[in-house]
Amino acid sequence: MTEKHARHGSLLALTPLLVFLATYLAASLATGDFYRMPISVAFLAAAVYAVATTRRLPFAERIEHFSAGAANGNILLMIWIFILAGAFAESARSMGAVDATVNLTLHLLPGSLLPAGLFLAACFVSLSVGTSVGTIVALGPVAAGLAEQTSMNEAWLMGIVVGGAFFGDNLSFISDTTIAATRTQECDLRDKFRVNVRIVAPAALVTLGIYLFTGSHAPQIAHPEHIEWIKVLPYLLVLVAAVGGMNVMKVLLLGILSTGVIGIATGSFAPMGWCGSMGEGITGMGELIIITMLAGGLLELIRLNGGIDYLIDRMTRHIRGRRGAEGAIAGLVCLSNLCTANNTIAILTVGPIARKIADRFGIDRRRSASLLDTFSCFTQGLLPYGAQLLMAAGLTGLSPLEIIRYLYYPFVMGFGAVLAIVLRYPRKI
Repeated sequence: MTEKHARHGSLLALTPLLVFLATYLAASLATGDFYRMPISVAFLAAAVYAVATTRRLPFAERIEHFSAGAANGNILLMIWIFILAGAFAESARSMGAVDATVNLTLHLLPGSLLPAGLFLAACFVSLSVGTSVGTIVALGPVAAGLAEQTSMNEAWLMGIVVGGAFFGDNLSFISDTTIAATRTQECDLRDKFRVNVRIVAPAALVTLGIYLFTGSHAPQIAHPEHIEWIKVLPYLLVLVAAVGGMNVMKVLLLGILSTGVIGIATGSFAPMGWCGSMGEGITGMGELIIITMLAGGLLELIRLNGGIDYLIDRMTRHIRGRRGAEGAIAGLVCLSNLCTANNTIAILTVGPIARKIADRFGIDRRRSASLLDTFSCFTQGLLPYGAQLLMAAGLTGLSPLEIIRYLYYPFVMGFGAVLAIVLRYPRKI
């Protein structure tokens, strides 16, 4: 195969993403309703196209590679988390934990401070647990319950939680993206944090100001007369365990067990009612699991056909100067994230290339690690097929695109990161 044909094939490998976006967005815009076109059908169309265009392999091997991508360890881990999250969310709702937690929140915060308070809570939890998905699992049902008890937009409140979740995903010392960025750039976690926080902290403050201003127009809500404190315990246990560093799957299992014990003890449901609620929650995650597997298989074929290698080759070919080099690092991780739907994998994929670019153009490795982490979180936060938005959509029944429009923090963070490149901020490290 000649170089020209190899490049053509690599470029062709990226077209399944275009098929997905065209199918989903075109149908949604044509009907004027983002709920009419199931995202699973759009992924199925893109997957069929990806298999059909992988012509250099026999059909059976194409399916084998697609299945390997769908059964990737990261994909299966996400699926297990989705299953446990569905069981916990529905059993917590059935035993009254969501209502009790919402009533407590309304008691502690006036309506005008709810959006800002929810954002700060998401930032704190994500910074403590180091995972955006775990933060969404913990606070998503509370946001949905607040929307039900107030006149606030559910997609807006869920967008606040998802945005705050990416704050900690980007900065936490135990975040997998932070660890991947510092390891690939060979720098210290604390040094990377000092540089990174100076880039994203202004974005977080701006976003907090937006929520304080928009929340000031929220209606005042009467404080609930009665709070069932014992029913708040499952969420407190989940938050404390997560902040304490417990694995997210262990956290969810603890939450499920606590809802069962408290629900049965308070007469909220019988043992079979508890099982029924867990089953209903798991079933409700069915489409989310299917989408995750289709995305995993699709992205594996894109990688196999050279789509990511093509991006890296094109993005590094015409670099000029430090700003251009930093822009190339940012562009590489964004495009890789677009093709993998996993910010950690995107960082690991382009990290070695980013380190070579940084060394060649005299970019401090702490800065290159910060750029990798920040731009990967920015891209991940805006992917309708990313785990975070799929989880948020699964917990609320909303379309991922309905939530994206309210993701203020990722947009502000991305804009601030671009300004940091243009203005060479921070100049002194």
